[in-house]
Amino acid sequence: MTAADGAPCARPGCAGTLQDGYCDECGHAPAQAGASTGGASGATVDPGTAAWSPSTGSGTAAWSPSTGTAASTGPSTGTSGSRPSRRGTGRTSTSSSAGGRLGAGLVDVPPVPQVDPSSALLIDPQVPEHKRVCSRCGGPVGRSKDGRPGRVEGFCPRDGAPFSFRPKLEPGVLVDGQYEVQGCLAHGGLGWIYLALDRKVSDRWVVLKGLLDSGDADAMAAAAAEARFLAQIRHPDIVTIHNFAQHPGDDGTPVGYIVMEYVGGVSLKQLLEDRRRPDGTLEPLPVAQAIAYAIEILPALGFLHSRGLAYCDFKPENVIQYERQLKLIDLGAVIRLDDERSPVYGTIGYQAPEIATVGPSPSSDVHTVGRTLAVLTLGIPPARRGVPTPLPEPSENPVLARHESFHRLLRRATDPDPLRRFGSAEEMADQLGGVLREVLAAEGGHPAPRTSTIFGPRHGDFAPDLLAAAGEPGRPEPAQVAARLPDPVAGGDPASSLLVAASSVDLDDVRRMLASSAQQGTEMRLMLLRAHLGAGDPDAATEVLDGLGGDDLDDWRREWFRGVIALSAGRTDAACAAFDTVYATLPGEMVPKLALAAAAECAGQDAVAGHHYGLVARPDPSIADAAFGLARVLARAGDRAGAVAALDAIPETSSRYVAAQLAAVQVVLLGCAPAEVEEAELRSAADRVERLALAPATDLQVRASLLVPAVELVSVAGEGGAPFLGCPWRERDLRFALERCLRTSARLTTDRAERIGLVDRANAVRPLTWV
Repeated sequence: MTAADGAPCARPGCAGTLQDGYCDECGHAPAQAGASTGGASGATVDPGTAAWSPSTGSGTAAWSPSTGTAASTGPSTGTSGSRPSRRGTGRTSTSSSAGGRLGAGLVDVPPVPQVDPSSALLIDPQVPEHKRVCSRCGGPVGRSKDGRPGRVEGFCPRDGAPFSFRPKLEPGVLVDGQYEVQGCLAHGGLGWIYLALDRKVSDRWVVLKGLLDSGDADAMAAAAAEARFLAQIRHPDIVTIHNFAQHPGDDGTPVGYIVMEYVGGVSLKQLLEDRRRPDGTLEPLPVAQAIAYAIEILPALGFLHSRGLAYCDFKPENVIQYERQLKLIDLGAVIRLDDERSPVYGTIGYQAPEIATVGPSPSSDVHTVGRTLAVLTLGIPPARRGVPTPLPEPSENPVLARHESFHRLLRRATDPDPLRRFGSAEEMADQLGGVLREVLAAEGGHPAPRTSTIFGPRHGDFAPDLLAAAGEPGRPEPAQVAARLPDPVAGGDPASSLLVAASSVDLDDVRRMLASSAQQGTEMRLMLLRAHLGAGDPDAATEVLDGLGGDDLDDWRREWFRGVIALSAGRTDAACAAFDTVYATLPGEMVPKLALAAAAECAGQDAVAGHHYGLVARPDPSIADAAFGLARVLARAGDRAGAVAALDAIPETSSRYVAAQLAAVQVVLLGCAPAEVEEAELRSAADRVERLALAPATDLQVRASLLVPAVELVSVAGEGGAPFLGCPWRERDLRFALERCLRTSARLTTDRAERIGLVDRANAVRPLTWV
């Protein structure tokens, strides 16, 4: 036994102890302060310089349809809040990836220089003893005993299966008369990986992948399958196969090797390992950077899915960054979606739980991407003692506490029910784009609005004028909010464009349209639903919704309209619950957050409303309803400075910019007696008014509202200050200015009672004169 045997493992989150130099739980050697975890004494490849990563390794298992068994274990546990609906958006749009755009123009991902291939070679290629297992029974083989090192070749003592962990190719060997072996790069569950020079094609660097154990029939089949699949795949983010070569083994039997491009860079796993602190803890990757990686690589998975293939073993080890590009490597676990006979390979902690019963699917690949994001950003290991590590709660992890939409995205991507996950890689990438903008805004980045492909335009603003000049701000009317919310857009139904205008269409007109239509599709019936709401009849709208079958409407769209109907009827709690479910399903969309915020404000839940208004307003200040809503919530809480800042975020290009500036002036006066207004705030509001080009009546009204507290304040603060709204800071002059505003406003109004009131006020404020 070594001196460290029995000591606790120093890796964060691991409860194991060291045995024979390795942890009995996570299998890693003791963490060394400031040292890399790979490449020690040449025992394993250092992923920081390696060009390749094996498709499997410690924790990888295959599920065989013939036996129905798998090493994959149960799903991640759920967390608080609504679960996503059991159907996705149904979107079929695709996206493509082009090298060199990592970060989507939003994130500055640090480049990774390409490494010299020869520097990645292992000096002493060996399989660590803790990774030596029998290919047939999975039991340990080749382990040390009684002070003697373990055998690299032999037979399993349990079932007699032969094993060999010795590289089959030595440096200098010429494979198939073309590929000169330079040495070993890495090892893993499916084979040794060699670096070679292609002597027939400009001495280019290539990678040869062979079998770790030629006695493993499943591994042999997987290698052959990989060659077959790779030959069909051409994608800028997927490693390219060049050839398939053979070389005689020790017994003269030909052994196959896949020849593929060399990718010089760093795996995402090593990028994470390089952030290990001196105390052994791990600093996760920034959320925005990890999301940028996922957005870049998801189209490659979508490319495979479109060709009827599942990747199966996505994880940080299998993605290489070089410069500002990514490459998906090691397609050894790729399988056809309709293949019910071949074994399915995957890694515990990443693999979807339903693999053992229903096999791989695009949804199961989505699960692996979600788990990869969790490992990269949350500082959790993929598994502990062979069981996937559950997602922590926001109360347990500051990243999830700070980024709610990211938390919801992880929950949906890794949901144990595959029907609740994103339905495709493209859908997940689309939602990640929205979450990325939200994360960047929360981290102080510049707003980056985007146009939704799922929701149509809003039917107008629902509450732009509730920041009254006296008292506290009002709350929006639930029915008005419901009428202004946008509608989902169904790209497959030509009638979907009619739904956008349905809120302004007369109910009788809609009925006539339906009566004259040969086919009453889903979108036309939803148009009837909207018309019933416009007529103030939520019960009739509910009947229309209940009449739509499960095949007519995605679950999340049904929840959306339930929320709209509930809000129209004033049932704000039910509306909040429905919109929360839609938010859980579409965490990257702004509209569900806006609807949830408005419903919560209507219900008097200002904490919930303010949080979700902020999630919308920060990444897209042009959504005026979110900025106004956030300002109302902050003003009611007494944070006038925060309310003004929320309104100031609305850009000058917005049609609501002037209204927001006037509302900011009103915020200064909220809940204050004229004499209680701070001079600095009052002067700031006056400067704001002088910069605006206002209609005469509005300009006079706003100036009068500021001159009233100015008259009160000057008697306390003293005269002789800087001019205010163009007049001297003296009580007499301020009174004359206020009188002029009121008398001019009286001449402009057409309301007799209002005119009399304005003249009376003007007479009251006029200073005493001789005439």
